[in-house]
Amino acid sequence: MAARLLTAVLPPVVSEVTVAILIGLVVGRIPWVRRAPLAPGLKVAAEQLLRLGIVFLGARLSVQQVVGIGLPAAAIIAVTMAGALAIVLGLARLAAIDGRLAVLLAVGAAVCGNSAVVATSPVIAARPRDTAYAVATVTLFGTIAVFAYPLIGHAARFGDAVFGLWSGIAINDTSQVVAASSAYSPGAFAVATVVKLIRNALMAPLLLLIAAVWSRRTGTAGDIRTGLRRAVPVFVLGFLLLSALRSVNVIGPDLAGALEAAARALILVALAAVGLNVRLEELRAVGPRPLAIGLGAAFAVGTATILAILAFGLANGLAV
Repeated sequence: MAARLLTAVLPPVVSEVTVAILIGLVVGRIPWVRRAPLAPGLKVAAEQLLRLGIVFLGARLSVQQVVGIGLPAAAIIAVTMAGALAIVLGLARLAAIDGRLAVLLAVGAAVCGNSAVVATSPVIAARPRDTAYAVATVTLFGTIAVFAYPLIGHAARFGDAVFGLWSGIAINDTSQVVAASSAYSPGAFAVATVVKLIRNALMAPLLLLIAAVWSRRTGTAGDIRTGLRRAVPVFVLGFLLLSALRSVNVIGPDLAGALEAAARALILVALAAVGLNVRLEELRAVGPRPLAIGLGAAFAVGTATILAILAFGLANGLAV
């Protein structure tokens, strides 16, 4: 509520989600907010409400629009995911990072941030410390991207489709993609959401590949079933269902508008919770080498992606 009220009196370039995250970062430093009874509610807000908001957003786009964005972007997403995996694994090898932590950092950067890290952990039998380090690294650089990407986009005057494709591919976690793209423009938000959902959907097949390669190299197999259960993005199916209902006019313009307004409110609450959940002391505990790899990967993937989008016109025709 505070973020929405403040945004009404701030310059138009400042979005309500950016204000909500900033307020969350500040308020989250208050010891009372860190009390254990509040943790379950913050988790539900940051995860479940965000996914529900994305599902409701499906009512805004027809299947034709989703396909129009998704099909041209699919090949780009596959190439950039493979490139991100290779970059992070290469950097981790140079820095002599433990293999499990290297894999977690790689999937976090290439696929879907913290969700990918949590899903991959049981597959490679990662230590809790490795999982915590990878989550903290993804959180740090994703949070920086939430603020840096819109500033860069406005300074360079990127179109909605260019920024949406860039943020949807190069930013790690779903909440961070939603925050950055919705802070930029509604058009960028729509493109980035579809692109990010494709990345999320590719997590399950990638997890099977990781399990096979890991088992061959180490001779050990982790808990693949648990990993796959965590990797299946059910909310993607919900988004597509509402998009299909919109396409056949079961969801009319009035209901679509109401669902979009509800989606904006849910996403705003979710991103406020994301800000409240950030723990700076956990980020400090990660150590220099994983942070260096995260920084190198974030810079390399972000720079290579936007250069390719601009040089080859990859965002042409993606605008909603």
